[in-house]
Amino acid sequence: QVQLVESGGGSVQAGGSLRLSCAASGYIPRSYCLGWFRQAPGKGREGVAAVYSGGGTIRYADSVKGRFTISRNNAVNTLYLQMNSLNPEDTATYYCAADRRCTIATMMSPYEYSYWGQGTHVTVSS
Repeated sequence: QVQLVESGGGSVQAGGSLRLSCAASGYIPRSYCLGWFRQAPGKGREGVAAVYSGGGTIRYADSVKGRFTISRNNAVNTLYLQMNSLNPEDTATYYCAADRRCTIATMMSPYEYSYWGQGTHVTVSS
């Protein structure tokens, strides 16, 4: 059983940075997809960034390309999301997720992920 715990959310002014962490308990093979998703109030959950097959493929949502970076430290079983140049549209609850069955084609879809953390909230003020 995989358990995921996010941390690192908070409040920041526009232009600022935050780094989210997702600590995983239980063994997560390198073949799993690991992803960051977010959900703003009144909106659906959307893919932000995901890594597939041990880092061989990384995807970003167009809205965060060039500003966010996903990374994984296998030694400590932790997934990160470095978020720079934040703007108010990035305000949301951020979730990390893992799944063993996703593919390159589906890795950014929240419907493909089985394991989820509880979420960490990010607020960006203008």
